[in-house]
Amino acid sequence: MDHTGSRVHDVIIPPVGLRGTLTVPRRARGLVLFAHGSGSSRHSPRNMQVADGLNRRHIATLLFDLLMPAEDDDRRNVFNIGLLAERLVEAAEWASAQPDVAGLPVGLFGASTGAAAALVAATRLGARTSAVVSRGGRPDLADAALPDVHAATLLIVGGADAGVIELNQAALELIDAPKRLEIVPGASHLFPEPGALEAVIDLAGNWFEQYLVVAPHGDQRGKPA
Repeated sequence: MDHTGSRVHDVIIPPVGLRGTLTVPRRARGLVLFAHGSGSSRHSPRNMQVADGLNRRHIATLLFDLLMPAEDDDRRNVFNIGLLAERLVEAAEWASAQPDVAGLPVGLFGASTGAAAALVAATRLGARTSAVVSRGGRPDLADAALPDVHAATLLIVGGADAGVIELNQAALELIDAPKRLEIVPGASHLFPEPGALEAVIDLAGNWFEQYLVVAPHGDQRGKPA
């Protein structure tokens, strides 16, 4: 177990054998799958920090490589949103059969191009996914899938991330679900500024607690206030 009291498993996700880390805290109330951005991996320090924050809220997390090493060498795959979304769907299906997390409500967290993959995956998973959070994302790359997104969607953008705010605003208009755009003042694309990533963690944690996790009485949250 790690310092949060979580069980940490190194996993291999079929059918292609993607490597990942499944972290399951005590009394887990939900599961969030992470989709990293282009040029990153399951070892993204920013996503790992967000995952740790979710674990502290009793939300299980799955960080995994969306591409095999040989696939990652082809830069076209890094921006193949359809392929990345399919990998997320496969990971969600795999997780649904794992004893530690089977039956937990599933959410998605995407960063950069991974945000588009998360949104497309949400449309393919349908009712199996109730919440999506994007950090510094490019949801516009989800394109025609956006009107079919029915999971509650939070888009988090840095206030100094020039051009990306407008792309997120335009994408948000097309989503038919509970939705919100949160701008972290002064933050740039990777949220390296003091307190910026902590703000992301708080926003994401609150969103998943509102729309994803199972409440103590056993009812699933997910309805707008």
